[in-house]
Amino acid sequence: MLDDYQHVALSLADWSVLDARATVTVFDDHLADTDAVIERLQPFDVVCVMRERTPMTRAIIERLPKLRLIASTAPRNASIDIQAAEERGVEVVHTGYTSAPTIELTWALILGSARNLVAENASLRGSGWQQSVGDDMAGRTLGVLGLGNVGAAVAKIGNAFGMKVIAWSQNLTTERAAEVGATLVPRQKLFQEADILSVHLVLSERTRGLVGAAELALMKPTARLVNTSRGPIVAEADLVKALRDKTIAGAAVDVFDQEPLPPDHPFRALPNLLATPHIGYVSRGLYQRFYRDTVENIARWIDGHAAARHPPN
Repeated sequence: MLDDYQHVALSLADWSVLDARATVTVFDDHLADTDAVIERLQPFDVVCVMRERTPMTRAIIERLPKLRLIASTAPRNASIDIQAAEERGVEVVHTGYTSAPTIELTWALILGSARNLVAENASLRGSGWQQSVGDDMAGRTLGVLGLGNVGAAVAKIGNAFGMKVIAWSQNLTTERAAEVGATLVPRQKLFQEADILSVHLVLSERTRGLVGAAELALMKPTARLVNTSRGPIVAEADLVKALRDKTIAGAAVDVFDQEPLPPDHPFRALPNLLATPHIGYVSRGLYQRFYRDTVENIARWIDGHAAARHPPN
């Protein structure tokens, strides 16, 4: 089990069903170096990975002769080279998932940024009192970039706050937007009118760098950008410059180009950025589902191989 940052993997599921059938080893740190990952994983038949932490690339898979199963969380994991696994006879299994924790965190970040909660909390802890004037949600415009399952839920909550909700994505229709109380607008207008712009797209070659200097320049100086989707959708260097130059009021992000975020990254020091360490899916309920499904997947795989070795008479 890789990247158990919170030391909870063994406590959130009943791993005893694997007793006498498997020895479970948990690693709570992250290794970024490919050779170090390969050295660590040499002894193991099964590797459990958390989506978007340690990738299972071809370079890694091809140098693990004992590897037979990759057990990943969530229904899909773009950081696993499925073709390389198939070529090596390595099975890949997945778990269930829900977007609810990410939707909830999106609104925590929106409100935390708009009401300057981190700075106000720090002031209070330092014996201070009110330091800033927060922004309202009611009557403001929420721009949703990508109106899939997550974006649609974020839009509905925006309506509940009394916001005007606008949206754009490449294949979005007027009818689909209307279903969740949003208005489809041209892409440029989305950036120009949004007081809060929330990103909810799948990362692909089409969306990589979709929000860059030109798009940020269209935004109001009072606007805020929120990204709980994928880091590379927003050009990091351009966002850093916009925040330093205060061409937008602020941003709140949970995802980054490189994770974990390097210690010297400018995101760690910008006063108008609220940043969290990719915790959108890090909730107790979802973790329980991840680890329980993982145990079931491993037990099923072991049982299948045992049956193949000992077929019935």
